[in-house]
Amino acid sequence: MATPQITESTVTVQGQTLFYRRAEPAQAVPKLTVLLLHGIRFSSETWLQVGTLATLAENGYRAVAIDLPGLGRSKDAVAPAAVGQPAPAAFLKAVSEALCLGPAVVISPSLSGMYSLPFLLEHSQLFKGYVPVAPICTEKFTAEQYAQIKTPTLIVYGDQDVELGQTSLNNLRHLPEHQVLVLQGAGHPCYLDKPNEWHRGLLAFLQQLKLISPSRHGITRQSQWRGRQS
Repeated sequence: MATPQITESTVTVQGQTLFYRRAEPAQAVPKLTVLLLHGIRFSSETWLQVGTLATLAENGYRAVAIDLPGLGRSKDAVAPAAVGQPAPAAFLKAVSEALCLGPAVVISPSLSGMYSLPFLLEHSQLFKGYVPVAPICTEKFTAEQYAQIKTPTLIVYGDQDVELGQTSLNNLRHLPEHQVLVLQGAGHPCYLDKPNEWHRGLLAFLQQLKLISPSRHGITRQSQWRGRQS
């Protein structure tokens, strides 16, 4: 298998400089674009070290991991909201536009929920799929708001994450098109504790997205869709 190309660069978003890493498949046109966010103690380097960037590219996906404002190599950028408060949806929309992502699958662990959830609720048309990994801020929105979102979702958490894992599951299960991936023996950063299981579950979810077809009325499920809801 050809080695994927992983590059580093910066992009200007709302007047501020953000660092990002991009992994491209070595051959062929990417199947989908995946945007990877991160938690408060992590950065895009986490996805490099755990192998997620390379795994996605090796399997035919374009993967783009950003360092959120104030963190990692974007530490000089100012966050658009205080930690724990939903950020304006316009921020990730501007990121998507600046990086020319188009509709993408968004992976959102922990802290990054303050960015991804407002973005999902206001701009779900820019999502091909959503992979929340025990994100914060799930309690800031109502079951009725979640119920309006038809984006295919893979809710991920570690069974040892007894706080955010369970809280996020209880709130996000109101998303109608969801599946649940529980990583056994894993804590809050479950993708670090169980990287093989994380990658296997993520790739299976991405493969299923091929069975989702757009329609005039939004996302519809074809008969082959076998998403297990919980």
